[in-house]
Amino acid sequence: MTNTTQQTQFLQTAEGKISYDVQGKGPLVICVAGMGDLRSSYRYMVPGLVAAGYKVVSMDLRGHGESDTTFSSYGDEDTANDIIAMIEHCKEPATIIGNSMAAGAGVIVAANRPELVRDLVFIGPFVREPKNSKYVKPILNFLTLPLWAPKSFNMMLPMWFKGNKPADYKEYRKKLIENMKRPGYTKAFSLTSRTVHTASERVIDRVKVPTLALVGTFDPDFPNPKAEMEWIKTTLHGKGAMIENASHYPQSQQPEKVLEYVIPFLKENRNA
Repeated sequence: MTNTTQQTQFLQTAEGKISYDVQGKGPLVICVAGMGDLRSSYRYMVPGLVAAGYKVVSMDLRGHGESDTTFSSYGDEDTANDIIAMIEHCKEPATIIGNSMAAGAGVIVAANRPELVRDLVFIGPFVREPKNSKYVKPILNFLTLPLWAPKSFNMMLPMWFKGNKPADYKEYRKKLIENMKRPGYTKAFSLTSRTVHTASERVIDRVKVPTLALVGTFDPDFPNPKAEMEWIKTTLHGKGAMIENASHYPQSQQPEKVLEYVIPFLKENRNA
């Protein structure tokens, strides 16, 4: 079951607007999509979170979705600043659920502003530079040059969705590419793709809030997905699990399985 269409709201920051929507009532959960994706990446998870008694804010990255492309920089630290602005706007501490690069941003927020973060949920998380980065990064940088970035991203999506695919996979894939092709958004995506995750790696040992890391068994972004999950779990003294038959987007590929871990984790922390 997916969420119904929600009215887009906008958070004004110094350099532009961040688009988001709000559903439900209760403790605050902020869902942040990864590079090239949209806040609707969480469309299959939000109803379950709302039913469990949470207020869910789903937000687009800067230069993605309905957010502006007027920003001067893109990356983990910039995303962290936008998350901080959103939490302060909502006026209460939050659970941060971050996919891909948004996980690194979550680390930075929790390290620098721990009073704003109740707990963290990482899905397909980049919280450090992958061990194969020095080989893969130059290729990715070339493939995501503005001239051909939408075509390259479209070609890579089947790899990132290996395993179970959402029921609306074809339509959603088309939506992602159409969004990216809009004036200004291709360049913003290209700049975002240059993100490195050293900023989160530098501060990860300062994170003290409860953490849950979920990684798809087929995730191609890590040389060894299970080892990456175990490293995050050990480093953060948190919890972790592998999501079977999913790749980089378990939140839409296996939302029920993801929620089976996320909701008990959130309730446990509220009752601690």
